[in-house]
Amino acid sequence: MRQKHRRWIITAAVLVTPLIFLLCVGIGSVNYTPAEIMQVLWNGIRGNLHETSGNGVANVILKIRLPRVCTVALVGAALALCGTAMQGLLKNPLADGSTLGVSSGASLGAVFAIALGLHIPMIGSIGVTVMSILFAFLSIILILTLAHILDYSLSTNTIILVGVIFSMFAGSVTNLLVTFAGDKVKNIMFWTMGSFTGTTFQDAGIVLLALIFCSILLLNLSAELNAFAMGEENAIHIGVNVRRVKLLIMIAVSILLGISVSVSGSIGFVGLVIPHIARFMVGPNHKKLLPISMWLGSIFLLLADLISRTILSPAVLPIGVITSFVGSIFFIYIFYTLRTKQ
Repeated sequence: MRQKHRRWIITAAVLVTPLIFLLCVGIGSVNYTPAEIMQVLWNGIRGNLHETSGNGVANVILKIRLPRVCTVALVGAALALCGTAMQGLLKNPLADGSTLGVSSGASLGAVFAIALGLHIPMIGSIGVTVMSILFAFLSIILILTLAHILDYSLSTNTIILVGVIFSMFAGSVTNLLVTFAGDKVKNIMFWTMGSFTGTTFQDAGIVLLALIFCSILLLNLSAELNAFAMGEENAIHIGVNVRRVKLLIMIAVSILLGISVSVSGSIGFVGLVIPHIARFMVGPNHKKLLPISMWLGSIFLLLADLISRTILSPAVLPIGVITSFVGSIFFIYIFYTLRTKQ
């Protein structure tokens, strides 16, 4: 049965992913057919830039739609990977960057850099990314430390409660910074709700590099994540270096969340919803669960972005509105399911 599921998933990935990709590139304020998209992409691959420079269709596809779609897919994969890793590490089905408050911390770092005009010499806007990563990592450390002080067993309810409180605190500080942001207020407020407007291939490249590095790291730790599923004490007994593994996973999650937030703003609940769907499809083995989560995360965020661009066209909704609507309903379902099992 598992072999059949695996074949079905591979087949679905091969067939569905390119179709969704073309759909997201083609649909917008102006629609383009798959034939038009493929022709433009083929001209771009061949390097016939003179054929596309004066072509409005080519400019829209290559300079606006394609960079956005690539960035959305990569950020979706990154967020889903973070959620899967955190749920495995904490043995907590409600763990996610948004529910734990880590995304709020990363957003605070980015808003802090933008509002106060902070930058790193020689690398300019990369300073926003660095601040997001730094604040994401500090948020994880602070949340888990406070949860450990309040409840040594690190129960689900305690971690979620601390995460909610930290999110409120980070949100209040963010609002305070927005007060002094001046003419940057509008951009910051739209950005904090999630937006891929104006993303470039450079943004996609940054997320891709981080995703390659962190996914390889987390995949190499899949056996350790499986051990954590049996409990931290059992993981210690079978030889897992718990402190080292925790630190590596937290660093990887911080990098991915920080970069994702710096590129697209705060997008909640992707890391909460997707791991559960992936776990239903392939089971709890993280060697399969992590890559399937990345694939599903890409598909989910691509569809959410498509809805945000088209549902009120020509107006564009913040993508966080769509993901939060779906995720909050799913969150209630998961929490209710956990309570009924107790």
